[in-house]
Amino acid sequence: MRNILLKIEYDGTDYAGWQSQKNAKSIQDTIEAALKRITGRGARLISCGRTDAGVHALSLFANFKTESKIPPFKLQRALNSVLPKDIAIKEVKEVPPKFNSRFDARSKLYRYTIMNGSSRSAISGNFTVYLPYKLNVALMKKEAKALVGKHDFKSFQAADRIERSSIRTIKKLDIKKKGGAIIIDVEADGFLYNMVRNIAGTLVDIGRGRKPAGSMARTLKARDRKFAGETAPAKGLCLMEVKY
Repeated sequence: MRNILLKIEYDGTDYAGWQSQKNAKSIQDTIEAALKRITGRGARLISCGRTDAGVHALSLFANFKTESKIPPFKLQRALNSVLPKDIAIKEVKEVPPKFNSRFDARSKLYRYTIMNGSSRSAISGNFTVYLPYKLNVALMKKEAKALVGKHDFKSFQAADRIERSSIRTIKKLDIKKKGGAIIIDVEADGFLYNMVRNIAGTLVDIGRGRKPAGSMARTLKARDRKFAGETAPAKGLCLMEVKY
């Protein structure tokens, strides 16, 4: 039995998220159907994480067990020939039997991108959120520092079906302006449901002047979702990197 690792890139616009669902199109179901078509047998993908509906990935990893003897480079070529254009397999390789995409991941890096100027983008509209009003990026950067480190991020956690610890460690939170885009990069050892989108929404409120200086630290300390900003739209979010 071989353990095969896939590096996957996708545009999540037309999908109900990564995870398999009964009555909706998911990334996982689409790739598993392609694997069955090529290998002749069903395979269950174990992913490094789950993205929500409309969220994208530049580098999501998923592994599966198979008895197929197809070499990795041929499997990659075959998968890309049958998958839709908005999903691409960037790399295929064989990994040790005990490797697990989810549990072996040390950190993940998500990027939230805001187009901020006089006009929306005709090209990147599916991958960015357009905000016409001026944002105080310097204040956003200053406030974001309160989130770096190990904290209880309950204030930024959306309602979840599973009760789980809200303690996480943000290793990096960088905000930069590049041309007409404001880019928010968040790297952490793990993420709560909608955590990055809730952080982005809170930063936007701060940048707009809806929340005063010191709001981020107070929101974090409150451990209450009602203190944070609105959940930012899904299309601005992309999983950029996973570190093992």
